[in-house]
Amino acid sequence: MTHLMAALCVLALTATLPAQAQTRHRGRYTPPAPRGGYSTHSSRSYSYAPNTYFGFRFGLSASHINSDAPDLNGSSSKTGLNVGAVVGVQLAPQAPLFFETGLEYSEKGGKGKLGGDKFSIGLNYLEVPLTLKYSAYVAPATAVEPFVGGYLSCGVGGKVKDYGNREAYSSFDDHYGANFKRFDGGIRVGCGLAYEMLYAELGYDFGLTNIGDNAFDDTHNGALFLNIGVNF
Repeated sequence: MTHLMAALCVLALTATLPAQAQTRHRGRYTPPAPRGGYSTHSSRSYSYAPNTYFGFRFGLSASHINSDAPDLNGSSSKTGLNVGAVVGVQLAPQAPLFFETGLEYSEKGGKGKLGGDKFSIGLNYLEVPLTLKYSAYVAPATAVEPFVGGYLSCGVGGKVKDYGNREAYSSFDDHYGANFKRFDGGIRVGCGLAYEMLYAELGYDFGLTNIGDNAFDDTHNGALFLNIGVNF
C-alpha cells in the first residue's frame, strides 16, 4: 500500500511539471511557432504565450511647453519622473499586435524667461496611455516593439516658480493666477526593446490639447521619455 501511494505521488508530481513549464513565461512576447500561434522558446520549455501581460515602468522625461503667451512659454526642457503600471492585450491570436493601457504618474513642464527673469513650470499628471504595439523578434528572446497611439492626462499637482519675484504657486490653482487647465491629451509614438522579462522604451508625447486658460493663445505640452521596466 505504501509503495502504491508513493507511485501515485510521483505520477501526480510528474503531471504538474508540464503545466508549470507552460506558465513560466507568462507575459512574454513570443515569435511564431512552426505550427501557428505564438510561442516562447526557452532552453527549459516551449509554451504558448498568454493573451495578456502586465508590466511596471520607471523612467525620466525631458519636457517643454510651447505657448503663444510669453509667461507660459517654457520652451527650455525640464526633467521629470515617470512611474506606472501597464496591461497589454493581444488583439489577434495569429498576430503579435497588442493594445496597451495603464496608469502612470508623469512630471512635465518647462523652463523659460520673462523680462530677463527665469521661471519654471511643473505640471504633474496622472496619465492613461492608449497605444498599439507590434512585437517583432530580432533574436531569441529579444523583440523590437514600435508603438503608436495617444494618452489622456489629469493634472494632480505642480508649481510655477517665479525666480525674479521669488514667488511660487500651484500650477492648476486659478486663485493664484495660474493659467493651466488640468486636462491634457495627445499623440504618443516610440519604440520598445524587450529581452526576456526586461523592457526599455523611448518615446515622445505630442500634446494636442490647449492647456492654457486663454483660448486665444495656443499652449501645448511636449515630452521625450525613456522608461525601463519588467513584463509578466
